[in-house]
Amino acid sequence: MNDLIRTFTERKSEWFIALFEHLQISMLSLVIAVIIAVPLAIFFTNKKRVNEFILQITGIFQTIPSLALLGLFIPLVGIGKLPAVIALIVYAIFPIYQGTSTGFSEIDPSLEEAGTAFGMTEWEKLKKYKLSLAMPVIMSGVRTSAIMIIGTATLAALVGAGGLGSFILLGIDRNNSSLILIGAISSALLAIIFGILIRILQNKKPRIIFISILIVISLTMASLIPFARMGQNKIVIAGKLGAEPEIIINMYKELIEDEMDIDVEIKPNFGKTSFLYEALKSRSIDIYPEYTGTVISSLLKENTKLNSNDEKEVYRIARDKIFEQDKLVYLKPSKFQNTYALAVRKDYAIDNNLEKITDLKKVENKAIAGFTLEFNDREDGNLGLKKDYDLNLDVKTMEPALRYRAISNGSIDLTDVYSTDSQIITNDLKVLIDDRNLFPPYQVAPIMREDTLIKYPRLKEVLSKLSGRISSEEMAKMNYEVDVNGKSANEVAREYLIKQKLIKKFR
Repeated sequence: MNDLIRTFTERKSEWFIALFEHLQISMLSLVIAVIIAVPLAIFFTNKKRVNEFILQITGIFQTIPSLALLGLFIPLVGIGKLPAVIALIVYAIFPIYQGTSTGFSEIDPSLEEAGTAFGMTEWEKLKKYKLSLAMPVIMSGVRTSAIMIIGTATLAALVGAGGLGSFILLGIDRNNSSLILIGAISSALLAIIFGILIRILQNKKPRIIFISILIVISLTMASLIPFARMGQNKIVIAGKLGAEPEIIINMYKELIEDEMDIDVEIKPNFGKTSFLYEALKSRSIDIYPEYTGTVISSLLKENTKLNSNDEKEVYRIARDKIFEQDKLVYLKPSKFQNTYALAVRKDYAIDNNLEKITDLKKVENKAIAGFTLEFNDREDGNLGLKKDYDLNLDVKTMEPALRYRAISNGSIDLTDVYSTDSQIITNDLKVLIDDRNLFPPYQVAPIMREDTLIKYPRLKEVLSKLSGRISSEEMAKMNYEVDVNGKSANEVAREYLIKQKLIKKFR
């Protein structure tokens, strides 16, 4: 409990920002869903076939995993709040539509007859009694949607929309239970508060509810104005989930702002390579650090065969092919190698006499492997283990940050790691020798669209200052400072750049 309070106190300012972002996304999604679903349900309630069809379609939308929806929207609308809001609207429509449809269908038919007898139009019936009678059921559907939206909005952090999910993702990545609890408890309390507020409104007059919705719309739209007015002379740099990508993007930011009159916005902790790649192509971001081996194995549509694992040759192929395919410019990489590797607990390696990957044949039938989804589906991952090493392991797929916790508590015996991960040290793991050279070189370098470099030609000179720099030992140490010692990625990045005299100490 003391650690939870201390962590919250240290990150209070970040929590307020995340809470505001979470409220903004949730409220905007809920209001738009109400505006769409309620009028549609009112209009189609008496058209049974159409009404049933809409209920079926909106119900099907609810079965689509939220992460899949976000992935589908990124190529269309980019990253940030927009794909998150669209996905949440899709989920929110069904309960609201169903509640509205049910509320109107349960109105006593005799009231309908009486209204007709008095010569009332449909609009007059709606204003006089229908909306008031249906309102408790409508608001019940709204309450259900609100609670669901607030919970699901935690995933918005994966696409750069911020919110309380950023605490959860960071907590998982850093193996910090306090951060996870701050995000989870805050989201749960927010959902409870919203449920209570909507329940209070449930039996109020439609006019009061309408005024409340207008207030929410006004506040939400007002909060979006600063984003609409942001200047054009700005570069957005994003990074994958983890300490290393966050350190690297902070280095890019510090280098650019030190030598160029450009504001840089960073978006750390994206979970998936595909999210960043699609965001770059759709112009939602301008730069992100990518690894040479990942470009060849994951981004190139053409199946590229490597004749050697020479790092210069791998970079040359990655640079030329990605430009030919997508007009993306791939600058020269840093020195360190953060290649894939396989690791086991040291006691497990001793017990089973494991030194290299071919030794895994001894435990193939009893070892449980915990691989990330990405590694499990890559040619230079589990597919390559099957092909080059003839290994058919019992694999459990999991999110990257969870695999270290799983191997340390004995839930799995083997996992994929990156060679500069600080968790290799903290979890006392042994990295197995890749004796058949399955894993290609993985050197990190900035990747950007050609038009970004045309607009800001000095970017090449500025970012190339990191080319050939940062050893594997230096990178592992910096990762350790963030993951274990709790330093901020920006602080670690600045310290390195100042020490190497790549930026000024004060500016």
